[in-house]
This record gives sequence, C-alpha cells and structure tokens, in this order.
Amino acid sequence: MQKRKVDNLLALAVLSVMVERPMHRYEIAQTLRDRGKERDMTIKWGSLYTVVQNMAKVGFLEVVGSEREGARPERVIYQITDAGRAEMADWTRELLSTPEPEQHRFVAGLSILAVLPPDEVIELLGERLDALERTTETVRRELDELATTTLPRLFTVETEFGVAMLEAEAAWTRSLRDELTEGTFPGLTQWRAWHDRGMRPSEVADLEERGMAEN
Repeated sequence: MQKRKVDNLLALAVLSVMVERPMHRYEIAQTLRDRGKERDMTIKWGSLYTVVQNMAKVGFLEVVGSEREGARPERVIYQITDAGRAEMADWTRELLSTPEPEQHRFVAGLSILAVLPPDEVIELLGERLDALERTTETVRRELDELATTTLPRLFTVETEFGVAMLEAEAAWTRSLRDELTEGTFPGLTQWRAWHDRGMRPSEVADLEERGMAEN
C-alpha cells in the first residue's frame, strides 16, 4: 500500500465529485452531503478546506476562477487535473483490490468481553441486534427507493455491501447470544463463577492469560 500525498479519504471523495465539473468548496460539500458520502467514509467537514488546499498544492486540483454573490466572500473555483484523475483511479484500485485491517469498536468490546457477567452480555447483544435490525431496515428501504429511480446500480453497490455487512454482523451476534443463552458457550460456567465470586477484571485477565499459556 503506497503512501498518498494526501491520505485523508475525504480527498478521494472530493476527487470523485470534482471529476464531473469545476466546483467551489461549498458546492463540493453540498454534493457530497446530497450523495450521503458520510455514510461511506469518515468525513470531517471542518477539514474540507484544508484537504482542498492540500490537493491544490500537490497538483491534484487547480484554480480556474472565482465567483462572488452579493456580500458573500469570494469563492474560489477548482477543477481536477490529470494528476488528480490518475490519483483517483490508482487509489480506487488499491481500495478495491487490497484488504486492509480496519479498527472496529465492536471488536474492541469483544476483546474484553470477560469483564462483564454473561447475563449482561446477553442483554447487550440483544440491544445490538435490535439496533442492527433497525439500521438494516432503514438502508433496505433506501435501496428499494433507489431501485425505483433511474440511478444505475453502479452507484448503489456500496449501499448493497453495507446491508450485507450489517446482516453478517447480525447473524454472528445472534449466534453468539444464542450460545450464551443456551449454555453451549465453552467456559460459560467458569465465566459466570468469576463474577459470582466478585473477581476483579484484572484477575479475570490473569486467568485468561494463564489458560492461554497452558493451552
């Protein structure tokens, strides 16, 4: 994976809309919002100005004019350059072809699961399942609405992927919750006993490390 001159994914989002026509920053932001890009990648809107400036510095964008409406500040208009088009294509190739480990808050919680008693974990996983199902229903409705428009599927595949990931996470979470509920999860009796005896999280962690070493 190569080092990018501007490695903020917001830069790629900007290039993806700038390829259509020259725009000023406010128009770029509005176009990204209209297309729901904040659902596809982490976007910090406050950094848009800096990202656009940095892309202009490295030659991915260039100034082609400006405009002013009434008493508003002058708006600088940018267009994508050949170097910007090449960067956009190369970055997209990398994202599509190269798997990259991604931090996930759920994984962080699972990694310290033992600090909570099993019955509480069952309840929390149930809450997560409810939230996942609500989100999946919402995104599915959006997909159904898009299917009634003339928008080609080419521009909705990321939403399809999002639904697939939500469904996969829900299926795995439901499976884990069922194991805990039915008592088939390995070591469940010992885990519950740790909390019944009032053991501290550090003691639980010590036991886990000892068990791993013995295995």
